[in-house]
Amino acid sequence: MIPVTEVKEGMTLRLDDRLHRVLEVVRHTGSGQMHGFVELKLKDIRFGHFSDRRYKQADRVEEAALTKRQMEYIYSDSDACYFMDPQTFDQVGVPRSAVGRTAGLLKEGMRITVELLGEEPVSVQFPKVVELTILSTGPGIRDGQDSTMKTATLENGIDILVPQFVETGDHVRIDTEKLKYIDRITAKKI
Repeated sequence: MIPVTEVKEGMTLRLDDRLHRVLEVVRHTGSGQMHGFVELKLKDIRFGHFSDRRYKQADRVEEAALTKRQMEYIYSDSDACYFMDPQTFDQVGVPRSAVGRTAGLLKEGMRITVELLGEEPVSVQFPKVVELTILSTGPGIRDGQDSTMKTATLENGIDILVPQFVETGDHVRIDTEKLKYIDRITAKKI
C-alpha cells in the first residue's frame, strides 16, 4: 500500500479487485474549511472503462506489480491476440478487450510489450506510432484545398483519413492512440 499522494501517471493500481491504469493525477490543495484531495483518472485494464475517483490525501492505495516482457505478435482470433516470447518461445493470449481497438494495427512479427500479472497477461503497450502501407485510396483532387482529406484503407483493413497527396502504396505513420494519420514516409534518394 502506498499513499495516494505518491501515485503517478502510468502506474497500475488494484482497486475493488480490478486493475486500473492511472491516466492522470490532479492534486487539489485545501483552503479554508475544504480539505485537500487527490483526483485520479483511471482506465480499467480488462474492460477499458474510464472512471474518476477522489481520495483524501491521507488515503492509501494498492499498487499492482506488473512485469513487462517484449514479445512478438503471432496471430489473433475472435477471443484473443497471441504473442510469443522470442527467448523461451512461450505463447500467451491477451484478451481482445484488453488490447482494444488498436488490435487492427498489429502485424505479424511486430514487437510489443506485454504486461503480465504473475504469469497471466493483462494488457499490451503499443508504441505511440506505427508505420503501415496504404492498400487503396482514391485519386487526389487537383487544384483543391490542401486541408481536405480523403479516406484510405491500410494494409490491415483499417480506414483512416489522409491528405490528398497520399497515394496507394505509400508508407505512412499512424498515431496508435487516436488512429490518425501523422505523416508520409518518403524514401531518401541518393
